Amino acid sequence: MRAPAGVTDDRGSNPVEFLLVGALLTALTLAVLQLAFAIYVRNVVHDAAVEGAYYAALADTTAAEGEERAREVIRRAVGPSYADDITVASARRGGQETVEVRIRTMLPVFGLVGVPAALQVEAHAPGESFDAR
Repeated sequence: MRAPAGVTDDRGSNPVEFLLVGALLTALTLAVLQLAFAIYVRNVVHDAAVEGAYYAALADTTAAEGEERAREVIRRAVGPSYADDITVASARRGGQETVEVRIRTMLPVFGLVGVPAALQVEAHAPGESFDAR
């Protein structure tokens, strides 16, 4: 006995299959690119925190100058909307004066749009001074 016409016929299924596989691969590619961008933003913000901490720790600079240095690094690399919440503070660690820079910024989820204050990085640098020890 033969199957009814159209049950075993595959004509017309290739365009649909191509469309569905193409959409899946496009979504996968965009997800990988978004993950790479989120990692890039995290690395830039961390590097800015380190740069700001080491700059603020210099003997002849202030915490405000270190904050501005970190803000400028972020502005140049990923944009001004990522450089809003930067704090610089002095602390003692192991009996030594240190400078801490903490940056809270947006974690990009869809392009440049993301979750505000979802990413936080910290950097520490030993403080310098002109005092003889």
